[in-house]
Amino acid sequence: MLEQFFPNGIAHYLGGGLLLGVAVAGIFVTTGLVAGMSTFFSASWSWFSRLPFFAQERFTTSRQWRLAMAVGLVLGALLCMLTLGGGEPVVTAVPWWQLALGGFIGGFGARLSNGCTSGHGICGMGSFQLPSLLAVLIFLATAMITAGLVAALGGA
Repeated sequence: MLEQFFPNGIAHYLGGGLLLGVAVAGIFVTTGLVAGMSTFFSASWSWFSRLPFFAQERFTTSRQWRLAMAVGLVLGALLCMLTLGGGEPVVTAVPWWQLALGGFIGGFGARLSNGCTSGHGICGMGSFQLPSLLAVLIFLATAMITAGLVAALGGA
């Protein structure tokens, strides 16, 4: 039954999830800080923007290691492409404007919910925060409704 949803198996998803969980837990145990990606984004912007939101102490005091981790994520994706992906980048047929719109909507949602899917799903739920459970349920319901609409409209 799982083969229809995961034709390439689940081992790499499981391995990636375990590595991510260990990394996030390690950051929390060693620094006491939550390693959600929207916080990484905001901390990175604190280097460039003078807006009061990005000038918050929680962003400016941790931005060095957060930027290093963000660079590590990009380098990790590059390493994965070069080793497991046969050196070929993944290409999408989705038009640029749809990617930009999706990024804007996702970013707006992350700000609105005070965190992104990784922050709430991995960090928040990992520390038993009820608001994170609610956020993850809303993320999942929205994704399921969106996927259903796209399929119904002939986009999938």
